[in-house]
Amino acid sequence: MERVLYNVAQTVEKQLDSELERLDALDNSDLEAIRQQRLAEMKQRAQKKQEWLANGHGEYTELDGEKEFFGVCSKSENVVCHFYKSDSPRCRIVDMHLKILAKKHVETRFVKLDAERAPFLAGRLKIRVIPTIALVKSNKTKDFVVGFTDLGNRDDFSTETLEWRIARSDLIEYSGDLTVPPEEARAQRKLHLESKRTVRGRQDEDSDDGLSD
Repeated sequence: MERVLYNVAQTVEKQLDSELERLDALDNSDLEAIRQQRLAEMKQRAQKKQEWLANGHGEYTELDGEKEFFGVCSKSENVVCHFYKSDSPRCRIVDMHLKILAKKHVETRFVKLDAERAPFLAGRLKIRVIPTIALVKSNKTKDFVVGFTDLGNRDDFSTETLEWRIARSDLIEYSGDLTVPPEEARAQRKLHLESKRTVRGRQDEDSDDGLSD
């Protein structure tokens, strides 16, 4: 374990040295070009955000019916639509999480639609279980989150878990690990830290044993 940690540290150090050498080699014109590119990207992002907000992004809203659903999908590249029934407690759980995610991910439109008021659309999308979350990208239904099966099969799943599941279908911008759910990733990190502490503790003990009076 000590050798592995040493090799990892060496690799990271070499990568940092390489990046510092690259930055040192840049002249003023190179730095100015990078700065201008960064400013252009920030300006473009700000403009895009304004367009998203103008199209209803940033809020979790209810649609009047099927016609409005198709209108929303034609205006927004990424749409998360919750098909619900008003008498379903589980749908209220989904509502709670999607309200949070709508504010966090303005790049995506978050909406809800009463499945009983949209029989044609529900039949076309083969929605049989409530709640079902349809994930629409570029005006095409890409994926579905059906019930809570993909969310740990439990009612008390976290907002992070739903966020991760939606991100796996490339509907939101996500910086975490898509290969494992957030709870599992945290457990792995905790185990890794505990393992490192154990190794460090053993090394300290070995060092103490080697001291002479």
